[in-house]
Amino acid sequence: MSLVLFPALEEGRLAAVRHAALPLEVINCHTGDEARRAMPGATAFFGKLTPELLSAAPRLRWVQSPTASLEHYLFPELIAHPCQLSNMRGLFSDVIADHVLGLVVCFARNLHLYLRQQIEHRWAPIGGEAARSDFISGPGVENAIDRAHRHLADQTLGIVGCGAIGSEVARRARAFGLHVLAVDPQPRALPGVLDEVWPLADLPRLLSQSDYVVIAAPHTPQTEKLFRASLFAQMRRTAYLINIGRGAIVDLADLTTALQRGVIAGAGLDVFETEPLPPEHPLWDLPQVILTPHIAGASPAIPRRHLATLLENIRRFVRGQPPTTLVDKKAWY
Repeated sequence: MSLVLFPALEEGRLAAVRHAALPLEVINCHTGDEARRAMPGATAFFGKLTPELLSAAPRLRWVQSPTASLEHYLFPELIAHPCQLSNMRGLFSDVIADHVLGLVVCFARNLHLYLRQQIEHRWAPIGGEAARSDFISGPGVENAIDRAHRHLADQTLGIVGCGAIGSEVARRARAFGLHVLAVDPQPRALPGVLDEVWPLADLPRLLSQSDYVVIAAPHTPQTEKLFRASLFAQMRRTAYLINIGRGAIVDLADLTTALQRGVIAGAGLDVFETEPLPPEHPLWDLPQVILTPHIAGASPAIPRRHLATLLENIRRFVRGQPPTTLVDKKAWY
């Protein structure tokens, strides 16, 4: 019985893995040839599994993915195989939720627009110019400026996909005073956060009521290109789309058109259907859009959490227990 690692781990993590895996033999493979030679005796595997490696592993019972997302990890033979598969979900929930609320605050307070004005050395309260064309003087100008800045406690945030990340977004949004709605394939209550998570059939209702729509769903066959022109048309014209889920969930061309035509107010995007986003893409130049290069989950806390999850799942395998992050291979999560 052995645990095969490929690609190889560096010495620090390898020592911790060897200790957690006792009495299993741990084989740290630096090349594909080494991994292929090790697979016939493998009962467990961590790293990048390929169809070739899987076919050489008749005793394999458990596979640990190094990633949380599985759309680039799964392949038909692995889905059909009787082995258990676990991923790295749960590592990023609070970090990504922080990113989401940062985007919400930016849009509510127009920080993305003020940053552009700062670069230009321009003092101009958002709403002020429009106000001066509507009012001669006095409180009318101030009221127009007030209306251009949102009060979060009067706003609604809708979450599409209320798993670990979506649930944490909901908790943080409630702390800011936002009203929160959510849809998920598994409708339920989130005690202390949401009395009800709606079924996916209620997505149109969520879109019509939300000032911010947050995509926190995984990429699955069911969610691929879920957000197209027909869904953008169901959102409020004053609403912002925030995608920290997967780029493939949003049709990039349809989103760009919706933003250019004012179908929705703006977007905060960390993931894209095409990555990196081409430098000539029009989204770069839209002032109502905030783009980040797939870093919503970046944090110094992640490497130690990643190792802790790996070690705990190894210990559980040795004890004959299922991993803490077991996934449904057919559902991709």
